[in-house]
Amino acid sequence: MPTFSIIPYLKEQLQLPLPGKEAQYKMATKTRQTFKEKPRPEKVRLASVLCLLYPKDGKLHLPLIQRVIAKGDKHSGQMSFPGGKLELTDKTKQAAALREANEEIGILPEDVIMLGSLTPLYIPASNFQVFPFVGYLNYKPTFIPQEREVAEVVEVALADLIAPQTLKYKSMEFRKNYKVNDVPYFDVNDKTVWGATGMMLSEFVEVINQVNNWTIKRT
Repeated sequence: MPTFSIIPYLKEQLQLPLPGKEAQYKMATKTRQTFKEKPRPEKVRLASVLCLLYPKDGKLHLPLIQRVIAKGDKHSGQMSFPGGKLELTDKTKQAAALREANEEIGILPEDVIMLGSLTPLYIPASNFQVFPFVGYLNYKPTFIPQEREVAEVVEVALADLIAPQTLKYKSMEFRKNYKVNDVPYFDVNDKTVWGATGMMLSEFVEVINQVNNWTIKRT
């Protein structure tokens, strides 16, 4: 089945029950696992991100961003979806995801075909409840990185992301003398995608695999 023809099926799949936290926690560190059952603070900050598919060289791609290294930013230098905290001017969480994608990498909100959303994820380190949305552009965008926040836009082929060999494990040092072994991550374009973004991508990959299995059975 041609690559882009999965888009209608993906939209349908996203309306069905999602793989949810079970899929997300496949990419959680052992430390993150300890937060799974802990109660959250009464007040959390809200954020939205956008997982955006688009065609490039005959294949579906999605953009990730590498954040600039900034003092005091708990996610400094990490790979993530374009996105950020909700503002008072955002009418909906989806609108926030589109606004942030426009501000950070120049995506035109009016051109994005929204397909659905993934399971919200709480991030203990920054006390954010993140709402991930999935969208599609029918053309390859021209990225305009926001220099203050975005060090690099990384275009990831969907076929590479869902390949089994992309999932790897390694030891990571998060701060001085604090090392965690067997941290799961996606190795894409020589970048390490882990943590909250890796957890959200894990659910997205499972949704894509469900779509692929469904379409194969129907052809």
